[in-house]
Amino acid sequence: MRAFIAIDLPLEIKDHLGRIEEKLKASAADVKWVSPANIHLTLKFLGEIDAQKKASLIRIIEDTAKDKNAFSLRLSSAGAFPNIKYPRVIWIGIDEGSAEVLKIAEELEEKIEKIGIPKETREFSSHITIGRVKSGLHRLKLTEGIEEINKELGEKLLELPAGKITLFKSTLSPKGPAYEPLHETSLQKIVSQ
Repeated sequence: MRAFIAIDLPLEIKDHLGRIEEKLKASAADVKWVSPANIHLTLKFLGEIDAQKKASLIRIIEDTAKDKNAFSLRLSSAGAFPNIKYPRVIWIGIDEGSAEVLKIAEELEEKIEKIGIPKETREFSSHITIGRVKSGLHRLKLTEGIEEINKELGEKLLELPAGKITLFKSTLSPKGPAYEPLHETSLQKIVSQ
């Protein structure tokens, strides 16, 4: 089965990101948009795994989560890889909580390599993918739309809780991927003094 590890997002944030996608769709650019129900923050894409690897991954996720506190994420910006002028992947970035996400992702990467899943070659970047550009059609309008969304995000800071690490199964179909949570592990609750 294809699988990945992610921080799932609350429904109200997925709805908000869906509204951002609707605004960007007005550009009529050739983009495959992520269904709002499927929007998440990927920590590690795993590719194909078997039942034995799944069991090992669950232990790794639980071990990683056991000493990590729940934290907040704040959506901060809109952008694109490799850059906004020539977008291939459209994303929403985070500022607050980015260091915590990076620490979890790096720890998972180190532990997962030991069970035979190769490390990611690209440097980890805390972002939420919302679309993949398929061609250059209406690229300039799309770029203008991303810049406009960037301004909006700067004016209205959105925070969300990050309290769980989830192992997801990804099933591909002509209608797009379907994601099924296989295992959720809670981060530690922050105890107020």
